[in-house]
Amino acid sequence: MLNYNIQNYSRNLGRLEHSDAMGVFQLALKRLFDIVFSIAGLVLLSPLILIFSILLFYDKGPVIFKQERVGYKGKPFTIYKFRTMRIDAESNGIPRLENERNRYLTPFGSFLRSHHLDEIPQLWNVLKGDMSFVGPRPERQYFIDQINRETDDYRFIYMMRPGITSYATIYNGYTDTMDKMLKRLEYDLDYLDNRNIFTDLGIIIKTAFSVLSGKKF
Repeated sequence: MLNYNIQNYSRNLGRLEHSDAMGVFQLALKRLFDIVFSIAGLVLLSPLILIFSILLFYDKGPVIFKQERVGYKGKPFTIYKFRTMRIDAESNGIPRLENERNRYLTPFGSFLRSHHLDEIPQLWNVLKGDMSFVGPRPERQYFIDQINRETDDYRFIYMMRPGITSYATIYNGYTDTMDKMLKRLEYDLDYLDNRNIFTDLGIIIKTAFSVLSGKKF
């Protein structure tokens, strides 16, 4: 069982070395899984994608929300989501934390966000290879810079493709404070050190149960 202790971890920030527990074969299998199931997901969910697109089109704004995130090997990529906020949410150009963004949610966007349906377009990111089903949530450079002022351990995150879900997503939820950002980093680095195909499967099952049970995270 994975063991997390934020106080002990905080005292050792920047002092630990981390390595990917997945070998070449498992990484290839993981990528094959991502390709097959992202295609299947896009096909099976195509009716929902069409319905949501129509509803968002008549909501006077873009259907898809695009944002630059930092991913595998530190390379930026464009992440895709269904738009959930008003178009003026970050009109001043300053990124907002989760609790601030919630004030800008549209009624339909709130429904999509609360049921995690806004993440469906990220299946395209998975198919392209920008992301995986399981991995650390991709962050914006603005917040990475803040984390890097606390620790230099974020560099190890670049060893993994970012994911739609993770242990940190399930147990730590959205990050709206530096403490939560560091806690999420702890989860993600422990995942890196211990991951395998079976841990990925467990995370996917836990995520599915959490979403179906209506858990907020």
